[in-house]
Amino acid sequence: MSDKTPVDFWFDPLCPWAWMTSRWVLEVEKVRDIEVRWHVMSLAVLNENKLDELPEEYRELLETKAWGPVRVVIAAQQEKGPEVLGDFYTALGTRIHNQGEGPGKETVTAALKDAGLPESLLEHWDSTPYEPELRASHQEGIDKVGQDVGTPVIAVPGPDGEQIAFFGPVVTPAPQGEEAGRLWDGTLAVASVPGFYEIKRTRTKGPDFSNL
Repeated sequence: MSDKTPVDFWFDPLCPWAWMTSRWVLEVEKVRDIEVRWHVMSLAVLNENKLDELPEEYRELLETKAWGPVRVVIAAQQEKGPEVLGDFYTALGTRIHNQGEGPGKETVTAALKDAGLPESLLEHWDSTPYEPELRASHQEGIDKVGQDVGTPVIAVPGPDGEQIAFFGPVVTPAPQGEEAGRLWDGTLAVASVPGFYEIKRTRTKGPDFSNL
C-alpha cells in the first residue's frame, strides 16, 4: 500500500480543459506526496438529456465525436486494468490536444499503440458492453460535485477522512514545478472550507498547450 495521498481524477479525453488540469496534477505529483488515480467520465453522458439546449456546434461534437474515444477508454480500463488509464490518457491527449489530430479513429488507434495497448480495443468505438461501467464511473465522479459542472472532477481525502471533491481547477497554461505545488495547496485550502462555493477570475484566451 502506498503512503501517498490518493487523488482521484475523472476525465473525458475530449475535454481540453481536463487535459490541461491533468498535466498540472502530474506536475503536482513531482512536488507533493500524492498519487493520481484515473477514472473515466463522459461529456456525452453529462449532456445527453439537454442536447436541445446546447449550441449547434457543441451538440454536433457530442453526438459525433465524444462517444467513440470514451468507449475505447472504458474498454481499456475494464480489460487491461485501471493502471493503464494514465498512460493511455497521456497518449490520447497528446495527440488530440497537443498535436491537434482530433478525436477520430486514426488518432485513437495510434494512441493505443503509443500506450502499448491492443488495437482490438477499437472494436468498442461504436458500441461497448461496458456502457454500464462507463455510466457508473461517470456517475461516481459527478455525484461528488453535482450536475452543473463538466470535466475534470478531482477528489481527495479530507481532514476527517471523507473525500473533498471539486470541479477543476481550470488552468492554462499548466503550472510547472513548485508553482504547480502552490496552486495545489491553495486549491485544497479553499476546497476544505465547508462554506466555500465558487471562485472565478477573468479569462481572455483559450487553452495554451505551448509548455506541454
